[in-house]
Amino acid sequence: MSWFLTNLISAFFLPPLSLLLILLLGMAFYSRHPNTSRYLIFFSFVLLWLAATPYFAESALQLIESNTAPLNPATAHAEAIVILGGGTYFHAPEYANQDTVSALTLVRLRYAARLQREFQLPILVTGGKPLGNSTSEAQQMRGVLQQDFQVPVRWTEDRSDNTFENARNAYAILHQAGIVKIFLVTHAWHMLRATAAFRQAGFEVIEAPTAFTTRYQTDLLAFIPNAESLRDSKILIHEVIGWLWYRAKSYMHA
Repeated sequence: MSWFLTNLISAFFLPPLSLLLILLLGMAFYSRHPNTSRYLIFFSFVLLWLAATPYFAESALQLIESNTAPLNPATAHAEAIVILGGGTYFHAPEYANQDTVSALTLVRLRYAARLQREFQLPILVTGGKPLGNSTSEAQQMRGVLQQDFQVPVRWTEDRSDNTFENARNAYAILHQAGIVKIFLVTHAWHMLRATAAFRQAGFEVIEAPTAFTTRYQTDLLAFIPNAESLRDSKILIHEVIGWLWYRAKSYMHA
């Protein structure tokens, strides 16, 4: 299934579209089934409020992040560092309208650069062209690491469009080099799904998560809905659906 079709289908399960559809369904039932209509409208309102509220959205992300932990450099040993792409910043005006890494990807690259300097391990970057852009995410990542962080990149995997393909294609490259034990660098909220895919591909994974969800303090603003929290809820549900899908695929091929 193509990247576009996969994301189109998933959009119907993610906020805000999923909640808007419930609201529209409730409005459509109003004349014939007023009680059912009221329940659906109230249900969509409550879910939308919770999904857009910082305290609940952040707590939910922290729950999924609790499945991983920060890397302990004193006890961790690997043979390579694998960094997962996290999207593209298209036609960046300040970079001569060239495509470059997204803010999500940049966070991962920063942490991976630190790991490379500490452990002196070779790096593999992975990410394709899911939207058909001129340069792959992996090529963008390689350029930023080498030019901006002065960190070398040994392998560039640029044919994959999702985490499952990242794992499979990265294994094909690193297995030839005799490497199976890796530091896997991605966001903490993405690690559960990413680790499942990479272990299924054959890797021995040492998790190296970054960008944990933290909160400075809990005050009144933590209970006032905002757009950023709605985005966090979308990330959470996307990760849960993706993880369940990987588990189902693993079960079907068992």
